[in-house]
Amino acid sequence: MNRSGSTKLTPIRRRRRSPRSKAVSPSPSGRLSRSASRSRPAQPRALPPKRSKAEPVPVSIDAYREPSERSTLRPSLWDHPRVRLIMVWIVLMLGLLGLLANLLRLQVFYGEELQARAQDQQTLWMREMVPRRPIIDRNGNMIAVDRPAYTLYAHPLMFRESSEAIAEALAPVIDRPAQNLVQLFRSGESGLKVIDRLPEAVANSVSGLRKDGLELVQGQERLYPQQDLYGEIVGFVNSDRLGQAGLEMSYEEQLQRPMREVELRRTGLGAVLPESTPEAFPTADELRLSLTVDSRLQRSVQQALRDTIETYGAQRGTVIVMDVKTGEIRSLVTEPTFNPNQFYRESPERYRNWAVSDLYEPGSTFKSVNLAIALESGNIQSGASVVDDGQIFIGEWTIQNSDYDYAGARGSQTLMDVLRLSSNVGMVRVMQHLSADEYYTWLETIGLGSLTGIDLPSEIEGILKPREDFVADPVEAAVAAFGQGISLTPIQMLQLQSSLANGGMLVTPHVVTGMVDAENQLQWSPDRSAPRRVFSPQTAQSVLQMMEAVVDDGTGEAAQIPGYRVAGKTGTAQKASAQGGYVDGARIVSFVSLFPSDNPQYSILAVIDEPQGGDAYGGTVAAPLVKTVIESIITTLGVPPSRPEELAGDRWNVQSAEEPVYENEGWDDWE
Repeated sequence: MNRSGSTKLTPIRRRRRSPRSKAVSPSPSGRLSRSASRSRPAQPRALPPKRSKAEPVPVSIDAYREPSERSTLRPSLWDHPRVRLIMVWIVLMLGLLGLLANLLRLQVFYGEELQARAQDQQTLWMREMVPRRPIIDRNGNMIAVDRPAYTLYAHPLMFRESSEAIAEALAPVIDRPAQNLVQLFRSGESGLKVIDRLPEAVANSVSGLRKDGLELVQGQERLYPQQDLYGEIVGFVNSDRLGQAGLEMSYEEQLQRPMREVELRRTGLGAVLPESTPEAFPTADELRLSLTVDSRLQRSVQQALRDTIETYGAQRGTVIVMDVKTGEIRSLVTEPTFNPNQFYRESPERYRNWAVSDLYEPGSTFKSVNLAIALESGNIQSGASVVDDGQIFIGEWTIQNSDYDYAGARGSQTLMDVLRLSSNVGMVRVMQHLSADEYYTWLETIGLGSLTGIDLPSEIEGILKPREDFVADPVEAAVAAFGQGISLTPIQMLQLQSSLANGGMLVTPHVVTGMVDAENQLQWSPDRSAPRRVFSPQTAQSVLQMMEAVVDDGTGEAAQIPGYRVAGKTGTAQKASAQGGYVDGARIVSFVSLFPSDNPQYSILAVIDEPQGGDAYGGTVAAPLVKTVIESIITTLGVPPSRPEELAGDRWNVQSAEEPVYENEGWDDWE
């Protein structure tokens, strides 16, 4: 209490102790500081000077920091807002320039490439599954046709069952051992080809198993319903569906339908846009390749040829039937042949049609052609005679008849007798009426050494020695007189013989009629050479009558058919060796026939390679074969008899045809 009587309260200052009871000393400013709590002596801390309330508070916090913690840097240029704005603007401009440069690169320099790439990504091309055009015979019977076929793939990675279970279920369906399938499934994880060429019925059975990991890919398979009946004519197609032999190869362009494509648009995710989908794919045409052959006759001829080859143990043989006026092949058979459905099982040698691809020396069947040459040359007349001595000597060579050992010399023989008895010596005498040079010119005129132009592939030319050699050596013309020393294909031999039946015209043999539609109307036909005259009708008729005598009372008697007039010529020749000379003891026998001889419609040639047996000749092996073929022609194609009175009963209510008058057949228009 003070003197004024009032009480004055004085605050008591209490000393605050440190929690750890350490000494605290007052600072000069009157504040307490902890000296024991620091590792170093306490430093006096300066307080900012007192400011009046009107003064602003400093912005910098350095005033409150320790002197050692205060920043010594001055303000940077980047701290100025204007500078930062300019830098942002520069960065934006550089980015814009980069975008413009990239846009220029994409639009100008790579524009076309990127556009094409985008087009590819957005466009889907779908190709319709187009089968090859069918092949039919002259009666519409199917020879070759496409059918759906499937290839089965396995993807074991996607199996939801064991490989053993899948194999056990699949094996009986595709007729494969289950163990083999298990081994296949274990050989990889995906894309394993199990089997191909599955028919549609089998493919449906596989689908019915509903096994994950089995994939069926549809394709087309070429089917040949006639099997080996037309192997040498039709050929086959390979796995790429390209013809490799026969008509499948030579008519590839006509048999392959155009592959049409449809353009579809799709999104970036691959989905097809509905508006780009066509309502339907273009339908394939119904054109078919029509042949001139007759399946009924072809089957009969094939069986007859097989029987002959088996009977005589021959290596091979061929029979050809041709329409003498048009050149249409009605039947062409070679043995052995192959099944185009299983072409892979045969050697490539079987694919060759040796009727057009192999040469042979025709032998005596060429004598009828030589007689036509001699008559057409005017150097000898049809009523002339020659002396048959049985054997003659040409230089150092001896030429004799095949029956000289027991028949000897026959003396004077007419041209008909020379052909009827197949006299080698008589033919040499006939052809000696022509000089060797003139004879050679005639051989060239009839096409020897040239192609026939048949529409089958791989035809080769006949062989005719150089003119100089043929003229210089007299024996060349002598042996050519009876069909030795010259080579030609069976199809060319038949072409020449047909000229004697049609009035002297050389027609082009062919097996294709053309492309026909569903109504069998011809829409396309191949170009062929026009018939060419090589002999006059009179010459052809004279030789035809001589050939008829061969069958009536000569070496071709085995080809006689009651009620029909048949012309023909036998041939037995040594077999030429590929190394030169002849194969010892080997022969090729043949017989050619023009039927019916009173009004020839068909020429038939049979050639048998190396028949076995001492009695294997043209008249004993080939002539009976041709007779069987002619009988098939009569029943299949309906040829009326020439001599109905010789037939028992009155099966044919027809009259014998008159002798053909070729001048009225329109042949002269082709010259």
